Amino acid sequence: VERRSVTYADIDSENFEVTAFAGFQSIEDFGNDATVGLRLGYHVTENWFVEAAYASSTAGTTSFEDLSGGVQFLTDDEREFEVYDLSVGYNLNGEIFFSEGVAFNTDFYLMLGGGSTDFGGDERFTVTLGAGYRLLLTDYMALRVDVRDYVFNSDLIGEEKSTHNMAYTLGVSLFF
Repeated sequence: VERRSVTYADIDSENFEVTAFAGFQSIEDFGNDATVGLRLGYHVTENWFVEAAYASSTAGTTSFEDLSGGVQFLTDDEREFEVYDLSVGYNLNGEIFFSEGVAFNTDFYLMLGGGSTDFGGDERFTVTLGAGYRLLLTDYMALRVDVRDYVFNSDLIGEEKSTHNMAYTLGVSLFF
């Protein structure tokens, strides 16, 4: 029996992921606006990862402000909506086939985290819930689509209530 030579593929070990993203932030009672930010992730295993994130947006006006003829609830500085959070995520690995012989690895993932939201001149503890889809274009670059809900208590409009502030983003990730 003739022995054949077997070569093993080099498996990349890029565990860090940095993502720049942009999209839309819906701030409850203050409308929708553009958002931008950065995320830094560490992949602990193939399925589990942790991620630190920063996002910034500017709040629009409330319906009261629009109808009152120029009364402002918040100053321009207080309209800055900034979120800092630390999340844990779980990947559900898969593949997508674009044509015969063209396939890409993918991840659908779920996230849960906590952090701080700076808005309306106050900092609030924030719970982050999210889901996303990652399309790995190469072994070092991916496209990401994320949906996140930043939940915190707010009393800006009156009585304190739990607000849901949805973010829809598209990002580019680099692994190193």
